Amino acid sequence: MDIFGVLTMIGGLALFLYGMNTMGDGLVMLSGGKLEKILEKLTKKRIMALLLGAFVTAVIQSSSATTVMVVGFVNSGIMKLTQAVGIIMGANIGTTITSWILSLTGISGGNVFINLLKPSSFSPILAAIGIICVMTSKNGEKKKIVGNILLGFAVLMFGMETMSGAVEPLKDNEAFTGMLTAFSNPLLGMVAGAVLTAVIQSSSASVGILQALCMSGAVTYGTALPIIMGQNIGTCVTALISAIGASKNAKRAAFIHLYFNLIGTIIFMICFYSINSVMHFTFLTDSAGAAGIAVIHSLFNIGCAVVLFPFANQLVKLASFTVRNHKDTEFESDRPAELAALDERFLDTPSYAIRLCKKAVVKMSELTNEAILSALDLQAKYSEEKVEEVIKLEQLVDEFEDKIGTYLVKLASKDLGKDDSHELSILLHSISDFERMSDHAINIAESFKKKNDENIDFSFKATEELKFLGVAVKNIMKLTLTTFKSRDTKIAVNVEPLEEVIDDLVMEMKQRHIDRLKRGECSMEAGILLEDILTNYERVSDHCSNVAAALIEIESDELDMHEYVDVKVKGSDPYFRKEYIRLKQIYMLPELDEVS
Repeated sequence: MDIFGVLTMIGGLALFLYGMNTMGDGLVMLSGGKLEKILEKLTKKRIMALLLGAFVTAVIQSSSATTVMVVGFVNSGIMKLTQAVGIIMGANIGTTITSWILSLTGISGGNVFINLLKPSSFSPILAAIGIICVMTSKNGEKKKIVGNILLGFAVLMFGMETMSGAVEPLKDNEAFTGMLTAFSNPLLGMVAGAVLTAVIQSSSASVGILQALCMSGAVTYGTALPIIMGQNIGTCVTALISAIGASKNAKRAAFIHLYFNLIGTIIFMICFYSINSVMHFTFLTDSAGAAGIAVIHSLFNIGCAVVLFPFANQLVKLASFTVRNHKDTEFESDRPAELAALDERFLDTPSYAIRLCKKAVVKMSELTNEAILSALDLQAKYSEEKVEEVIKLEQLVDEFEDKIGTYLVKLASKDLGKDDSHELSILLHSISDFERMSDHAINIAESFKKKNDENIDFSFKATEELKFLGVAVKNIMKLTLTTFKSRDTKIAVNVEPLEEVIDDLVMEMKQRHIDRLKRGECSMEAGILLEDILTNYERVSDHCSNVAAALIEIESDELDMHEYVDVKVKGSDPYFRKEYIRLKQIYMLPELDEVS
């Protein structure tokens, strides 16, 4: 092979790896996080976990990605270690699908229908369809994702054909065939396969490269078999790297993957070569084909799963012995489960990461609501325990805001679909508003604490009016949470009219308070304190309005949230005016004479 042949082979390899990566990323995006959700929910039975692991890996075309996903599940506490074993076993079976697809390059025959099955026949058609989809769609649309998958597959197959063509002249090269003969040594072949797979971090890709080399006719089954064994060990490197810095259980999940492949390989090699020493398998000297590589790859992984499946608990114990507990709990994180679930490994599957973020923000909103309600309850019955509860809730909400915000910023740099991009925008808008609401809960609690500590009394009229306003604030919080959880814009439009009514109530209460001051019915200290409480009530309703408006704005593709609320909703929307008038009648402050 001359320098041009080497360059052609390198170019083919580059296209092959790029195509596999593009196709895999597209398949992950197309799944929209559904596969991860299935794995998370349906893994209680080990046999089901094995089948799901095989299915998911077959779809996303990467056992490494599935295993890293499992490490993330275990690290975040979503999945138990015993559930992870079945998925890891299944992932090894699912990854063999790729080798069968790549074996299509070896199809030959004079029949036109057989030739149509060759990738060189149908890949150009897929590439044409793919480029049309990409060029006629916008970013994030499913049609563009499908187009990228088709283009990735076409590039993958073109790279495979290019590699195969480049290495074909090597069948008569003595240096090349001599090197391959050295790899027929089981140990050397295993090391070569493991190193190659560890470097490119994909057993599917390394098997594909081996299948391409088989096109030269110089690779025998005796050479290919130990290399395939090594490839199954090398693919464990990705999960081991992913487990660095993770919890002990996540490390154990990675070691289960390693031990499963390592023990399976050792058992196979000992049994196979022991039998071969007696039987002397003649097929080992035959030239290996792409389909033959696929057969060996599949039989080995299926065989390992069958043999080691009954010993899954022993694999868990072995991994636990390797990564010892040292008095730690099974799941080490003391963070709330929703925050612990935000594992950076899920950033490579953005749709699923978005789902996790939404769960975390929903929990954050519930904690904020709890803080507001606890603060409002201090008016009726003051207690130091309740004040401490509000403070703790506010600190927890701050932790949520910091963790979720950082995670969302990282997620924003990923290639998101249109729906995921909308969801991310809503979450980014909302977390700051929920955090500010919790700050106002602290302010309200501190105001009531000051009232209690300094024995400041509100007038009966002010107390009753404040209770009345508190009901409105509780209702707008409830409406906002319902809106945020349901993402229903039909509910969201009800928040703004109530917020406007609360603004009117606060303004009227402030004016009534000024009148009471003039008549000497209220002290200056009580007046200042009441002013602070009213301001915080109003600010809470403002942030509720922001959450609802952000939802309406993003779902409606509006450009400016404040312009949307001020002009479109308040200025001209008939529903807003009708709802505002209705609520105005419901939340009408009683006259001064009626509460005296």
